[in-house]
Formats: sequence, structure tokens, C-alpha cells
Amino acid sequence: MSRQALDELKQQIRLLEYLEGHDWQPARQLSRGRLMGLCPLHADEKPSFLVDTSKDLFYCYGCGRGGDVIRFAELYHQVKFPQALSLLHQWHGLPPLLHEATGFYRVQLHRHGEALAYLLQRGIQSPELIEHMQIGYAPGGGLRGWLTQLGYPVQALRQAGLVTAAGYDAYVHRIVFPLEGNLYGRSLSATAPPHRFLPAPKGGLYAWDRVRRHPEVILVEGLFDYAAVRQAGFHNVTCSLGTNLNARQFRQLYDGPRTVYLAFDADQNASGERAAQSLACRLTEHGISARTVSLPEGHDPNSFFVQGGDAQQFQSLLEAAR
Repeated sequence: MSRQALDELKQQIRLLEYLEGHDWQPARQLSRGRLMGLCPLHADEKPSFLVDTSKDLFYCYGCGRGGDVIRFAELYHQVKFPQALSLLHQWHGLPPLLHEATGFYRVQLHRHGEALAYLLQRGIQSPELIEHMQIGYAPGGGLRGWLTQLGYPVQALRQAGLVTAAGYDAYVHRIVFPLEGNLYGRSLSATAPPHRFLPAPKGGLYAWDRVRRHPEVILVEGLFDYAAVRQAGFHNVTCSLGTNLNARQFRQLYDGPRTVYLAFDADQNASGERAAQSLACRLTEHGISARTVSLPEGHDPNSFFVQGGDAQQFQSLLEAAR
């Protein structure tokens, strides 16, 4: 990429805009155009991260790293220069594209009985919840034509991961959940890989802005777990999309005083329990009260409710958490 193209990219994506898009907030203003806040690149306990908006540069007095928005993307996502450029291009172009794709999938959900039947099988039956999570369905076919009709070039769809190299829809027979800058697709078919994401970061904790002010937060692994717990009336629930939290998700959990209830899957091999205990130790080291919820063996929060568990029983599990 030429120097001119790099300069144009940095003009299109201002450093502060990118930082705020990844949950960074200034703690104070030093002078006009100079902001100080917690460093998003390491476990920062007092503001040491300086942002100069006039120069579009950052520097951390804690970890000693600094640079422009491209350098920040390299460090934050732990990728090399070419991958950082690709992530920045995706971040800049994905929001409107994903908005249109999400709208298409949401319409398809109510046109395909097999999709609604699958949701019912997974215990999701509340129209309000489906609307809240913007759940859709990818039947396979139709998305490419819809988006190109709206003016998006096929190459952009390929780069985003919505269309394969051969030009076919990438999501086929999948329940689709929009994320922050990504899409999660759960296959209805037992022969296809169950989980699919776009080739972009999975983002922060699911619906974090809605739950971050709660003094107690329930953390689950998957989106169907989130759906089941929220449908049962627990609105202080969030989801990490797996047991391996990225750096940003971990920082979100300790961005303020709270108690975190870790309701991970009770796998027969105890992998969920080990992951919960490991995360609880890390959170405790950062001054967060973390408690591990013991679900019945072989269950996750989704299956707990699908197989007859109710809100009162789940509340009892929360109260017994240690």
C-alpha cells in the first residue's frame, strides 16, 4: 500500500474514533486535544494512556508503546501490519454492510419454518427476545443478490466474508446473530461445522452496554445460553462467545466494582469448570468478586431451561455459587 493510501486510511479512521469504537473512554482532558485514560493494551490501574487528537497519535507512559491508529490496531489485536490494515478496512466498511445483511437475515427468519422450529427446539419463543437480539436466518442464496442490488460490489462481500471466493453465500442454513462488527451463525445441519464467524474480531462482551451498570453480572459462554437466561427474566446477563476471553472482554469485566457469576457449561470433561475457575482467579486478582455457578452435570444454561429448569431454580444456583 502506498504512503498516500495509508494517509487516506488514517484520515478516514481517526484514532479517537477507533479507540471509542473499542470501548476506550478518556478519564480526563490535559489540554485542548490531549486526553488521558486507562491503557487498553495492558492491565492499567491508573490513567497512563495519552491520546493527542490533533496529531492522531497515542503514547502509554505505563507500557511505553505508542504510534498511530495502524500501530494501535497491530498492538490491540496482536497482528502484523498487513492484518492490521485489513482489520481497519473491515471496521471502516463493515457497519453499514452488516446492517443490511442483518436486515436481510431477519426477514428470512419468518419465511422459513425450519428456522423458527429450531429456535423453539432451543427454547427461544419470545418475540421480544428475537427482536432484542435481532435474530435472523441464512437460508443460503439470496444475500449476494440483495447486497449487490443495494450497490455493494461482490469484492467487498468477499472481503467481509459474507460471500465465498466462488461467489456463494458463506452462511447457509444457519441461525444468525449480529455482533459488534461480526456475525455468528449456528448451523441447523449436523453435518456442517456448528459455529461460524466472519474473519474479523469477535468484539467485546455481548450487549455489554446494557449490563455494565449492574452490580451483579451473569457471564455465559454462548448466545443460546444468553437467550435462555434473559428470556427467564435475568437482564443482567452477558456472553463471551466461548470460555477464552479476549483482552478487551477481560478488561470490560473489571472496568468497575461488581460481582461476576460465571455460568459456564458443566461439561462431562470438566473443561467449562476449569475455565470458570481460571477466569475467577484472574478476576479476583483485579479486585472483582467472581463466583462459579454449578449447573447440573452435562448441562449448559440453555439446556437447563429447555429441560424444565425455571427462573427460581436458576436463582437458587446463583445464590449457591462460590
